[in-house]
Amino acid sequence: MHPLLQQDLTELDTLLKQTKELSINFLNRLDAVPASSDYSIAESNTSNMEGLGAMQTLQLFQQQYQPLMVSSGGPRYWGFVTGGTTPASIMGDWLASVYDQNTQALKGQGDISAQIEKETLQLLLQLFNLPHAYTGGFVTGATMSNFTCLATARQWMGKQQGNDIAKDGITQPIKVFSATPHSSAIKSMAMLGMGSRQFVKIKTMPGNREAMDMDDLQKQLADLNGEPCILISSAGTVNTVDYDDFTAIAALRKKYSFWWHIDAAFGGFAACSPLYAHLVKDWEDADSITIDCHKWLNVPYDSAVFFIKEKHRLLQLETFQNSNAPYLGNPMENFSYLNFLPENSRRLRALPAWFTLKAYGKEGYRAVVENSVAMAQRLGNFIEQHPALALLAPVRLNTVCFALAHAADGETETFLHHLNSSGKIFMTLTVYNSRKGIRAAFVNWRTTAADVDAAIDLINLVLNK
Repeated sequence: MHPLLQQDLTELDTLLKQTKELSINFLNRLDAVPASSDYSIAESNTSNMEGLGAMQTLQLFQQQYQPLMVSSGGPRYWGFVTGGTTPASIMGDWLASVYDQNTQALKGQGDISAQIEKETLQLLLQLFNLPHAYTGGFVTGATMSNFTCLATARQWMGKQQGNDIAKDGITQPIKVFSATPHSSAIKSMAMLGMGSRQFVKIKTMPGNREAMDMDDLQKQLADLNGEPCILISSAGTVNTVDYDDFTAIAALRKKYSFWWHIDAAFGGFAACSPLYAHLVKDWEDADSITIDCHKWLNVPYDSAVFFIKEKHRLLQLETFQNSNAPYLGNPMENFSYLNFLPENSRRLRALPAWFTLKAYGKEGYRAVVENSVAMAQRLGNFIEQHPALALLAPVRLNTVCFALAHAADGETETFLHHLNSSGKIFMTLTVYNSRKGIRAAFVNWRTTAADVDAAIDLINLVLNK
């Protein structure tokens, strides 16, 4: 064994205690850590032939990088729909690294990590009040969740056209309908060879809406004259958290042939609260659903799940199986995740989710969701009443989209820069209805009314300068 590895193995207890101390210190002062930073450091060209050993490397990290870390998991980081990390999810994430499992087979491969994943998926179905008719798996994020669902949808489309796309490739155009698709769904279409510009944009509802117009959708479906297609619908659009009418879509399925995919990356969590569950009414009729766990579930990056109806399992297998790897066994006899999703190598990504779901339960997540919505409404009410500010859309759930009321786009951007430069909050720039705006997304379990009030004080301060 290399002497530095031997030394670190001998000192492992001390090394982990030092790392734990660094972690606890950061988490205990998270409220005071800047939410954004403009700092950077010069790239290092230092040779690393000899190695420093773990302790000196930890000290170097503390000097060089740790002071520049922002509180992206903190209560006033409202950009990109980024959740925090619950105490239980951190525990699960640490243990996932310690146990270092490659989560694949349910049995016969030497560990039980796949069984943990299967149980966690059942916990998530319970959380969202979805039927057990769905199977699923953990992937890195909403992009790979959308990719997995749309890859299976692509295989379904091929079968409708008399083609095995997984084996023979796309031979006919694949029609995809959507009104306000997330960029990750469009990126997935590009990666799948379906073409990022090859979707038909359904009109949106009138009255400052992002949800699809059901009359236009029905017209587009009727114009296909029985030809199948893929429909990407939204459970929470990015800017205004708008929802498509799932009851109407479910009714259309009785008349038209289409694969129904719902991108519910964070908006699906409306199901956790009786106050907002109506927003996802009848979503259980969808063929596939995307859920992002490192958003409202508040587990560490990177974590998401996909749900696909059990009846489509063969399509999944055809799409993702390792058909030229006989040493992996017969996928029809021995279930292994490596034959049902993109990655062959996966960490025990389900464990942080298992820990946090077991620790806080459905009632805990109901409280997180309802608090987030209340905080968004608190900020939204302030903006609505302030003469210098304007909501660009109603606060429908947990996201506030606003701008300076009487200013050019450039001034709104400058205003946001001043807010973020304070380090006290972090929000992101967006464009809505061709107008630049500011977007604040509330999903962090730590956020309180005091955090929103601190942001309001900062907004007033910047406006009055």
